[in-house]
Amino acid sequence: MGLAMFLFTVFVFMNLKGLYLHYNSLYGEIPKELANLTELSDLYLNVNNLSGEIPPEVGKMENLQVLQLCYNQFTGSIPTHIGSLKKLTVLSLQSNQLTGAIPASLGDLGMLMRLDLSFNHFFGSIPTKLADAPVLEVLDVRNNSLSGNVPLALKRLNEGFLYGNNLGLCGAGFRHLNACNVSDRLNPSRPEPFGPGSTGLPTREIPETANLRLACNHTHCSSSSKSHQASVVVGTIILTIAFIVIGILTFTQYRRRKQRLGSSLEVSDNHVSIDQAKGVYRKNGSPLISLEYSNGWDPLADGRSFSGNEQDVFQSFRFNLDEVETATQYFSEVNLLGKSNFSATYRGILRDGSVVAFKSISKTSCKSEETEFLKGLNILTSLRHENLVRLRGFCCSRGRGECFLIYDYVPNGNLLQYLDLKDGDGHVLEWSTRVSIVKGIAKGIAYLHGHKVNKPALVHQNITAEKVLFDQRYNPLLADSGLQNLLTNDVVFSALKVSAAMGYLAPEYATTGRFTDKSDVYAFGVIVFQVLSGKRKVSDLVRLGAEVCRFQDYIDSCLHGKFFEYEAAKLARIAWLCTHESPIERPSMEAVVQELGNFSSCL
Repeated sequence: MGLAMFLFTVFVFMNLKGLYLHYNSLYGEIPKELANLTELSDLYLNVNNLSGEIPPEVGKMENLQVLQLCYNQFTGSIPTHIGSLKKLTVLSLQSNQLTGAIPASLGDLGMLMRLDLSFNHFFGSIPTKLADAPVLEVLDVRNNSLSGNVPLALKRLNEGFLYGNNLGLCGAGFRHLNACNVSDRLNPSRPEPFGPGSTGLPTREIPETANLRLACNHTHCSSSSKSHQASVVVGTIILTIAFIVIGILTFTQYRRRKQRLGSSLEVSDNHVSIDQAKGVYRKNGSPLISLEYSNGWDPLADGRSFSGNEQDVFQSFRFNLDEVETATQYFSEVNLLGKSNFSATYRGILRDGSVVAFKSISKTSCKSEETEFLKGLNILTSLRHENLVRLRGFCCSRGRGECFLIYDYVPNGNLLQYLDLKDGDGHVLEWSTRVSIVKGIAKGIAYLHGHKVNKPALVHQNITAEKVLFDQRYNPLLADSGLQNLLTNDVVFSALKVSAAMGYLAPEYATTGRFTDKSDVYAFGVIVFQVLSGKRKVSDLVRLGAEVCRFQDYIDSCLHGKFFEYEAAKLARIAWLCTHESPIERPSMEAVVQELGNFSSCL
């Protein structure tokens, strides 16, 4: 390598903004020399086999904004020096073997929004200083050995504070936590002098895409220092070689910017990414080009369809293809959650560490009229309700001929998976959860039917048990709301065949061929019957039992009588009215919500 090439490579390294080495099989320790990349803003080393301690030198990387070290085998404690990273917004350390107390210095991170320390061996208390971090939105400390009084300031995070499986934690005002005793109140920050034992480590929530060696064997895990040093050297060599290759390819790209790259290594805008996918060619990932179609169809080419404020809101939902590909590992099969006739859904991890679902829809399934498609997309961005799956953004690619809708990932499956269960199955829903499901879905549908300032009245058109998803706390979320506004009539009609076969389609559709809000009400009534009976198919016996209030005919036998008869009778009446053959006799969803508000489930 000549001097000019060497100097250019050094220049590239020193000015590197992003280093993406996640989802590989790297092992060994993090070389402390990595801290010399002082311009680095993104460091992704997550989902590898890296081990050893996190080097304190990381605290010198003053421009670091995102630090992803999760799903590795790191040991030791969190370096207090990380508290010096004033620009850090995301720190992900979950699913390692870290121990020690949580450093109070993390509370000095004035820009920190997400901190994930879950599935480790941390002990001691949660520092009060950390609870006061000004812009913190998510703190996940699940599955550790934390103890002591939880700072009251963390209540402001609401569901963003996750603390399950820390038996020593206590605190007033937090659900599932007992009030602290006298000793806890007198010394709320008392650390444990010794870490917890090595036994009883919770099972780690490892992504399906991870390629980790969790257990030691004679080949890969030795206590000898020689083996340890070898792993360090190998890890360092791998990173060094990667840097050299990166420098060469960056120089090549500098001279031939339009050269097509046939490997999965791409260098652009001082961002480096090395992925296992091979033979992938990506077009320009500019954030200014996130909706593009062939044949000149580009609905977002200008903003004439919106006012200034609407345009700003709409643009805030746009993702670029590079983000989508990176998050899904180039649409790897291991991230595939499901497929239908017109779409495929993938799991992925965004830059901020949040888990999302990408629904891929082919161009041929989308409305061909630009104005109509754009109008439908705008409707989707206007939907905001606690019982609807939240849309995070969208991205449409001319090159791939697909449009991607990015939603929050909902981890606990759908209602269909909780029906037709056998007696004794651990997934049988409790009565209070069933009541909560009915209430939540009713509120979500009522929101769709209502007219708001920036949202028209909508009909869902395809409410089924599969569309009722459950979050971490089993709150119900209605999926695919407004989706029909993007799809061709043929695709919408095809989806209806499935709904009709399952009994969700209102009888008047056969004669009118039209959807109204009362069509959704009918489907909701079927959902209520399914929730009450625990059955996928709503039989005539269930309907008749609900009509005459004969509990044994319509209440799930798996509950073993553990339900409130008043609530069961009320829900049966609502289900019966909602599935009345005449749409005129069906109540509005607003009336249903009011009726459901007249009783509350006893917890």
